[in-house]
Amino acid sequence: MGYETQPRDSRGRWTKRSGALVASTTLAITVAYGPAGVTGVTGVSGGSGVASMQSSLSQVVRTKLAKGKRSAAKGHRNTTWKRLDLERIDEKLDRAGGCALHSYGQVQRFLTRTPCHSLRRMLFLLGDGHGNRIVVSVSWVRMRGTAAARELRGLADVDGTGNITPLPGAIVGAGTIRWTGRYYDSRRSGSLVVIAETEPVRGNPHPGFLDGVADVAAELPRP
Repeated sequence: MGYETQPRDSRGRWTKRSGALVASTTLAITVAYGPAGVTGVTGVSGGSGVASMQSSLSQVVRTKLAKGKRSAAKGHRNTTWKRLDLERIDEKLDRAGGCALHSYGQVQRFLTRTPCHSLRRMLFLLGDGHGNRIVVSVSWVRMRGTAAARELRGLADVDGTGNITPLPGAIVGAGTIRWTGRYYDSRRSGSLVVIAETEPVRGNPHPGFLDGVADVAAELPRP
């Protein structure tokens, strides 16, 4: 995966945003995806009024994301999207094996040397009811041991090393998707590695919102 603006540590690995950046991002998310459905906001000017609004609205967004992650962890996919004011338009699941076959770059070379146990991929097409549509790709890679899973995640999270190939957008009616790796998250649980990415399809969803959806989607259990 990889995108030049993705947060990185000193070794080039993908990292979580700092608390300060999360606070400013959640404000932008709420302005972009608030109850009124106002979208496409790319920035918010300074001032005491904005600071006060940030304090109240960012908490609302944090609560929505936290609830979404809890629903996702329980496997309640439709509830998860509703928590984020999204609706499922379509979804497809692929249980085809062969991780090396469905990957690219250094990740593919690693999986050729170190075969996975199983691979499941899902693609979701979601809308917000206000003209915005996004796709969410989630891949569950079960390795043959914890060490191999840790190595896979460490490699996939580094910029420019490749990743698991998402399902084609055409299968959910989204056309050709250019996966940038900009809106990305991953997690590991024992020998299982979960990789989530999002991309906009229609409209102008805020980047912070797309990033938050990837964070939530990474919590989904293997179907």
